[in-house]
Amino acid sequence: MKPFSIFVVIILLLQVSLGHSFLSNSANFHANIDEGSDAVAIDKKHHYKKINCGYACSRRCKDSSRKNVCHRACRSCCLRCQCVPPGTYGNKQACPCYASLRTHGNKPKCP
Repeated sequence: MKPFSIFVVIILLLQVSLGHSFLSNSANFHANIDEGSDAVAIDKKHHYKKINCGYACSRRCKDSSRKNVCHRACRSCCLRCQCVPPGTYGNKQACPCYASLRTHGNKPKCP
């Protein structure tokens, strides 16, 4: 019984250490985007799963009064971030990259 419990502890420690390094890398990636430069620094080490931006943005903009404007902005954000928050409004904490993009007037770009 004792060797099994040691094995379980080792596995848990490995998971924690790998999870921490992944979280710190993703935080560095988002920090590169949020910095005050005009150019967006993209970390080439991370390859995000491609999502269907057309479908995701149609779902996001279905209740919008200006569907074409919403869909165009959403698609631009989706292509850059490969992420669209769930629902038709808000929930931007689910996709920090999407929430951090700004227009030239420093207003939120993504609907």
